[in-house]
Amino acid sequence: MGKNTLTKAEIVEKIYERSGQNRADIKEYVEELLRIMKDAIKKDRALLISGFGKFESYFKKARKGRNPQTDETITLPPRNVCVFRISRKFRMEINEQQ
Repeated sequence: MGKNTLTKAEIVEKIYERSGQNRADIKEYVEELLRIMKDAIKKDRALLISGFGKFESYFKKARKGRNPQTDETITLPPRNVCVFRISRKFRMEINEQQ
């Protein structure tokens, strides 16, 4: 991971420092939050967090592709993909920092 990547452990640590609650409890809360988010995306194919963005899952059909090393034509299998679309409000906040 890069230097600027925030990990789950770092999130737990930041919440612990700010709240003073039990670190083990905070870890459980973070795990539960992520479990709820994953379940929502799997079930509803979307998760909207106002002021942050929207996670969406959609199905991609099988399609033709090319192996760049051999130039061989291959068929890419069908799959589900997940994308994140940042909210306008958050995008404006990010752009204000520059």
